[in-house]
Amino acid sequence: MKTVVTYRTTAQCPTHARTEIPVRDLNVVIDEPIERGGTNQGPSPTEAAMTALIACTNVIGHKNAHRLGVDLGMVTIDANCKFDRRGVLMEEEIAVPFPEITLTVLCDTRASQKELARVGEETAKYCAIAKLFKAAGTDLTVNWVKAG
Repeated sequence: MKTVVTYRTTAQCPTHARTEIPVRDLNVVIDEPIERGGTNQGPSPTEAAMTALIACTNVIGHKNAHRLGVDLGMVTIDANCKFDRRGVLMEEEIAVPFPEITLTVLCDTRASQKELARVGEETAKYCAIAKLFKAAGTDLTVNWVKAG
């Protein structure tokens, strides 16, 4: 298996707000809400970034839990994301558009809080999207919490 791959795609942009991006056998739609001139057929680009972080945390978290022999049980991820809109509103250039994000990964599991913390530590090492946010200067906090 190759360790470095190249992703390629050619997106269609039927309107100023809608972008259709073929990925594998899927067609990903990124769009703006109606009030911003879009058709509301998908998340906005910034919403897609946040959802990618949540999904990456889920996928890599489960991979690490499996590797460590931890059953996460039912997982819910709560996101609290601060987004500085001055950049997308073209008011001024913003160095860190997402200054602060907190994820709470709530696991309804028999695993201990210590085991969950270990899964969280390992996930922080390997979640590509979390690394992008951190490298951009986002204060990213991910709390792995045992339900109950």
